[in-house]
Formats: sequence, C-alpha cells, structure tokens
Amino acid sequence: MKRLNIGILGFGTVATGVVDLIKENHAEITRRTGYEFAIEKIFVRSMDRDNPYGLSLTTDVNDVLMNPNIDVVVELMGGIEPSLSYIQTALDHNKHVITANKALIATHGNELFKKAAEKGLMLMFEASVAGGIPVIKTLRESLIGNKIESLAGIINGTGNYILTEMKEKGRSFEDALKDAQALGYAEADPTFDVEGIDAAHKLTILASIAFGIPLQFDKVFIEGISSLETEDIQYANQLGYTIKHLGIAKYLPEGIEIRVHPTLIPKSELISNVNGVMNAVLVKANGVGPVLSYGAGAGGKPTASSVLSDLADISRMLDADKAQYVPYLAFQNQALSNAPILPQAEIHTAYYLRIKAVDQPGVLSDITHILAQHDISIELMIQTKSVDDNLANIIMTTHETKEHSILESLRAIEALANIRGKAKLLRIESFRS
Repeated sequence: MKRLNIGILGFGTVATGVVDLIKENHAEITRRTGYEFAIEKIFVRSMDRDNPYGLSLTTDVNDVLMNPNIDVVVELMGGIEPSLSYIQTALDHNKHVITANKALIATHGNELFKKAAEKGLMLMFEASVAGGIPVIKTLRESLIGNKIESLAGIINGTGNYILTEMKEKGRSFEDALKDAQALGYAEADPTFDVEGIDAAHKLTILASIAFGIPLQFDKVFIEGISSLETEDIQYANQLGYTIKHLGIAKYLPEGIEIRVHPTLIPKSELISNVNGVMNAVLVKANGVGPVLSYGAGAGGKPTASSVLSDLADISRMLDADKAQYVPYLAFQNQALSNAPILPQAEIHTAYYLRIKAVDQPGVLSDITHILAQHDISIELMIQTKSVDDNLANIIMTTHETKEHSILESLRAIEALANIRGKAKLLRIESFRS
C-alpha cells in the first residue's frame, strides 16, 4: 500500500478534524485514492495538550518542514506570520503544501504560487473559502467549459448569523453579536467578521479563480454590517427584501467589480433564504447558468473535509507530469488577465435609501428634484412618521444607476435645511437570469 506522509502545522479545531476524518474514514480514503494517509508529525506550540491518537508531536517546526519523510505540509495555524515563512520553507524543501489560510492566500498568494511553480510543487487551498463547500474545485475544474459571468456569496457565517437574528427576532446588531460570541460563532474581537475583511479575503480568491486575474485584495471594496440598524432590516422586509452580507464579483466589458457589503436581495431568491451560520455561493456562467453551492462554511470537520479533498488530489497527481497539475488560479499562469478592477464609484446597481426629514410640505419635492437632476429614477417609496420627534423616515428604492451619481445626490440632499443626519444607503441586487 502506498503512503502519503503528512506533516501538520497547528493542532487546533481544523487539524483535529483532519485527524478525526483520516481515522474515521481510513478505509474509504484508501479505496478512493489507493493511498494510506499517514500523519507523520504535528507541530504544536506546547506539548501540554490532549493527544488521544498518540500522534507524534513536536515543538520544533523544522521537524515538519525539513523532514525528508514528509510529502505534504498542511498549514492550519492561520495568520500571516509565521505561516508565510513556514510555507516558504516547506516549498524550499520540496514539500507540497495545503493551507486553509484565506488571509495568507489573498494577500501573499501570488508570490507563493510563483515559488511553488518554480519548484514544480502543488499548493492547494480548497479549505480557505467556505469551509466544507467545494466551491474552489467547482470554479477551477467543474466549470472549466464555461465563462464565469458573476458570483455572489454569503461567505462569513458570523455575519450571516447576526443578520438572521436581527431579521427573525428583531434584535439589535450589538445584542446579536453578543449572542454570537457567547455561542462561539464570533471572536472576542469580531472586526474581521463584522467589518467584512474575512469575506473580502475569500472573495479575492474566488474572483481570481473565476476570472483568471491575479489576487488583488487591496482593490476590493469592503463595507461591514456594524452600522446596520434593525429598522433597515424591517423596512427591507416590508419591501420584499432580505439583507445579506454579500461578496459580489462581476466580469463586465469595462472591467471587474469586486465588492463586499450589506445587500438587499429579493426574498424570492434562494440565496436570500440562507440563514444562521450557513454559507452559500451562487455562480452564474454562460454555459450551465446559475449554480448555487450551500453548506457549512466553518467548523472542524467541514473545513477538514476540504483539506482531505486537497490531500486526495495531491495523492493522485504525485506521479503525474508537472505540466498536468491544475493551475493554482484555474488559468495557465502566463494567461492571467490584467482586466482592471473597477472603483466602487463606477459600479452600476439599484439602491435603498432611508432619509430622515422634518415632516412638512415641500421636503419630498426637494429630494426627488435632486435625484432627478442626477438622472436617478425612483422605483418605489414609503414614508413613516416618528411620533416622538416629528420627523419622517423617507424610504426609497431606485432603479439601477452609477454609484457616483447616488453619492453626489445624497450629499446635496443631506445639505438641505430640513434633512436630519446622514442618509442610509444600501445596495440592491437580483441574481435572476
């Protein structure tokens, strides 16, 4: 029986899941791959920990990175450093690499892929996006006969849980966040999750694979959910929408949109009904049409499932010619596109606006006049009156327009004497064909 000798960096939740799945599904893995997956060594920060399977642990990372018996190094530590240095060292020592580290791939993937290619090695990262959902393999291999037109994803379970609680139970953002932290869905410092950084890392990877462009995290527009108010969730619901924190990427003739922000989606669309901590990615391609992938976006075993998928792929390609390796970003390295990433001001979509105004004649006329001056067409409008302060909430949705037009009009509206505070702006998307 052939063996695939594995070294693991880190022994947290995902690494434990990898070990568990290898042990539980040993016979199935061997039947499918023809290999025995053998864990040779695990790097840990401290030996004072549980080790129920009696595995070989070490606090010296070089026992993994420079071990001549190890074929594949699996990085499951997270963060940029020392993970980046460890992966570079593993490649220098001719180890294939698997990582679940979306931040590392999004920000340093280009250089790591270059190094891996020069060494003739595989660098796999299925587990870096959407946990157990095989979305990278779908984009990179299953849809190879298609041109990807767009993708949209709920790719952060923490944010999706918070928005689900705000909609279904009327909770405030702060209250829902505290609950998510108590349940272990959110970190003590939730910034990466609720401000969209985690989703932007993942979207960077998906967009690069979908469109054949270099990784460009610094060009992603990012807006979080921490400023969302319960009343906007409720108004969206009245208008027939659900608010989701989406990562959206579109390939257009003038360039590529890559953006993360709260988004109103019609309640009739499948992706608007993905709730709790679950993830989903909707891909639209010119051959197959829309494809929706749904599942657990985090957790030990779901993420470990993707790691084992990468291990299986490596085992099958170990004896193959290096020219037959699947390209890291789905396209041949020399064929990556330099299509421009569009600035957010140039995106074209519909909008939800909530404007607080003094409830008196002429105010609505002033607002609509400014919108008309910027060629913005109103789709529908509702107005509610506050009993406490004699102010009105004016809620509008617009037809599609350029973002710079809506921003310019809002600056003019906010300067009106009878307008109070900043207007609320949210984007609207529909993913029907």
